[in-house]
Amino acid sequence: MASDRQAGRRVRREPKPLDAARLDELALTYVARFATSAAKLERYLRRKLRERGWDGEPGPDLPALVGRYVELGYVDDEAFARARSGSLLRRGYGKRRVGEALREAGIGEAIRDAIRPAEGVQRRAALAMARKRGFGPFGREPVDWARREKQIAALLRAGHPLDSAREMVDAASEEAAEQWAAEYDEDDG
Repeated sequence: MASDRQAGRRVRREPKPLDAARLDELALTYVARFATSAAKLERYLRRKLRERGWDGEPGPDLPALVGRYVELGYVDDEAFARARSGSLLRRGYGKRRVGEALREAGIGEAIRDAIRPAEGVQRRAALAMARKRGFGPFGREPVDWARREKQIAALLRAGHPLDSAREMVDAASEEAAEQWAAEYDEDDG
C-alpha cells in the first residue's frame, strides 16, 4: 500500500454499506444541493443502495423516507416542475420537450397539466430558440430551402409544434417574428 502511494497512485477504499443514519444524511445532502422531485430523490437513493449496499435487516423503506422529506417541504414536485418548466422554456424548448423532461423527472400528469405553458409563453420560447440559433430572420444569410427544412426540424426536436416552427422560420423580419410571439401576451395575463 505504501508503494502505491509513493508511485503517485491513489488507493480507492471500498465505501461502507449504508445504514439508516447515513441514508438519511445522503438524502438531506441531496435535497439541500439540488432542486429535485420525489421520484428523482428515490432513484438517487436506490442507486446509492445498489452501489454501496445496505448494512442491516430489514432493508430501508425508501418511500417512507422520501415521503418524510415531502411532508417537511424539502421536496415539492409542483415547485420543481414550475422551475424546471420555466428554465426550459426560457432556453427555447417547446411544450412537448418540457412535458417529456417533467415526465422523466417523475412529475405526475396532474401537475404537468396544471403548469402547461400558455400559447404566448410557447411562442416566446420558439422566438428565444430562433434568436439563439440564428433561425429564419435572425440568421446572417438568406434561408434556402434545405436550411429552412433543417431549422424547422431543429425546432420540432426542441418540442415546438410544426405551425410554430414554420411561422418562426418563415417570418419576414425580426420584427414580424417578435410580433407573432407577442400576439398572445394579453391573454397570458
